[in-house]
Amino acid sequence: MHFINIIIFISVLFLFTPTSEAKKRCKPLLEKLHNIQAMQRNGYSSQRGINLRAKEDKARDKWWQCEQGRAGKSKSKTKNKGSKKKSSQSSGVYKQNRQIKISAGTPFKTSNAIVFKSKYQGGKKQAWLKFYQQPAQCNRPKSLAVFVYCSEDKQAQRLNFEQEYK
Repeated sequence: MHFINIIIFISVLFLFTPTSEAKKRCKPLLEKLHNIQAMQRNGYSSQRGINLRAKEDKARDKWWQCEQGRAGKSKSKTKNKGSKKKSSQSSGVYKQNRQIKISAGTPFKTSNAIVFKSKYQGGKKQAWLKFYQQPAQCNRPKSLAVFVYCSEDKQAQRLNFEQEYK
């Protein structure tokens, strides 16, 4: 009986170690870091990239401090002060360059209409639309190989159409 109690005690000791408790406590910080990294993988403007990088650095520092058991030490605060000085100096340069760049809301330098012309016009276009038979897999190609096949098939059909239309 005494032997069973010792085994249970040792197993409980291994299950509830301080490191496992620290991992549970630090998990929300790790999830926040992963969320920020996921946002970085999406498209964003230059300023948003700078903000996301700063958030990522801060979240990584907090998570690492939690993992190491040093939450709230002053060492990281001195680090952040130094990085803030660097970022404020570089942001002044960024603001000067920003006036030259096109803002994210205007993708083109011109406000003129964009005109797309097709290969054929008028009656020839109507004949082409009747002639061309797009394969079913070309509606939404799933791979580059399928896309290449669709492009080559369309070119082959266009050559046949050109020969028959004359």
